[in-house]
Amino acid sequence: RASVMSLAAALLSAPLTGVAVAAGSAPAAAPGAVAPAFRLDDLDGSTLRLKDLRGEVVYVDFWASWCAPCLQSFPWMNAVVDRHRADGLRVVAINLDRDDGDAARRFLADTRADFDVLLDPDGRSAAAYGLIGMPSSYLVDRDGRIAHAHVGFRKTDVPVLEAAIARVLGAD
Repeated sequence: RASVMSLAAALLSAPLTGVAVAAGSAPAAAPGAVAPAFRLDDLDGSTLRLKDLRGEVVYVDFWASWCAPCLQSFPWMNAVVDRHRADGLRVVAINLDRDDGDAARRFLADTRADFDVLLDPDGRSAAAYGLIGMPSSYLVDRDGRIAHAHVGFRKTDVPVLEAAIARVLGAD
């Protein structure tokens, strides 16, 4: 119970800092591990499964409409997918707002997303990945393994994220 409360407190503090880590926690989806599977619907009701993307490099981003750093990450994700789509990069943004997609729709009315946006109002995929802060991202290689994990988003994180993407795209 204490660790659940610690995680809840950490996630609630995320909108203020962009990075929250519960004491003693480590992400379940660590580099080298097989990426946890997910099967989620997009805003139009179409289903996407991670296993259907095998062979592509997938940048999985967990976000919510209330998360200020998440808002900052969208222009960068648009730019990086535009630059690397032809190289096999796919960005999948998983919304964790606890509703039927209304908060995500309101967010996306003002914020462009040139990538897949999926809904996970129950947070099952976040639990499977062992999410410890918002936003959190996982770079999944073409074989379905986690190549890089990152918590938070600041403009100063961009060189590290882009280097990881370039490394995985070039590792064919």
